[in-house]
Amino acid sequence: MSTEEPAAGAAHLPGAERIGEGARTPEQMAHARRALLALESPTAYDFDDPSHEWRRLFSELLGTFLLVLAGAGGGVVNAVSHGEVPRGAAVTAPGLTVMAVILFMGAVGGAHLNPAVSIMFWLRRDFPGWRVPGYIVMQLVGATLACLFLDAVFGKVGMLGATEPGPGIHPWQAMLIELVLTAGLVSTILGTASRAQNVGTLAAVGVGGYIVLAGLWASPISAASMNPARSFGPDLVLGDFSNYWVYIVGPLAGGLIAVLFAHILRGPGGDPGGRAAARGRLGGDAEW
Repeated sequence: MSTEEPAAGAAHLPGAERIGEGARTPEQMAHARRALLALESPTAYDFDDPSHEWRRLFSELLGTFLLVLAGAGGGVVNAVSHGEVPRGAAVTAPGLTVMAVILFMGAVGGAHLNPAVSIMFWLRRDFPGWRVPGYIVMQLVGATLACLFLDAVFGKVGMLGATEPGPGIHPWQAMLIELVLTAGLVSTILGTASRAQNVGTLAAVGVGGYIVLAGLWASPISAASMNPARSFGPDLVLGDFSNYWVYIVGPLAGGLIAVLFAHILRGPGGDPGGRAAARGRLGGDAEW
């Protein structure tokens, strides 16, 4: 092949026309790298195509299923085993699960696993708004499937791991704790995903560690859900949404505060590091 002729199919690839001209901006360089990757491995470019959005959606369903299976399953197995799962283990399991999910498929779709996270990534301009509804639906479905599985295996024991205010705790107190906890969680997620402080796969350690920490001190108050999907699954299967508002208002309000904190600390979002973390590598630099 002549060095003056582009490879077959290169003309239609984003950024291919810029390779010969020399990429001067980070955006042009990113386009050029993607075009070169596509020439080297056409399947990689095809995998990045928006038509594969179903992969990202499935990753959210699977990841949330695993998270809720661990989070709700701790309470269920503790009831079945008559107290063999201590509180420390019950709050550690979901944190370690999130860590594992981020590491093994965070690059597929960002591993949000939480409606509050998807919404806050969007508000930070790191995630396209048209993807948010699909992500939230998959998160709710994944959480519900996890609780249906626990119900099928063990029955409705241990309240299926439902998140409720602790004994003697008023719902408004639990809501405020959820607000503060979620503000910390989303701050951790947005902070480790920023261009100025993108720690890559170590973000999994930070996020998972925060979930464990929050559960260790606050689970007796509100069950330390920090996640409307985590609370939705058990409530739907049990048919009891009496306190579900706590786990919508608290996390969403806390997430909004975290977005404000992120703006104060690092300015507006939308930087390459945040977008890559929010969307996963399959998202690349695709148009919104």
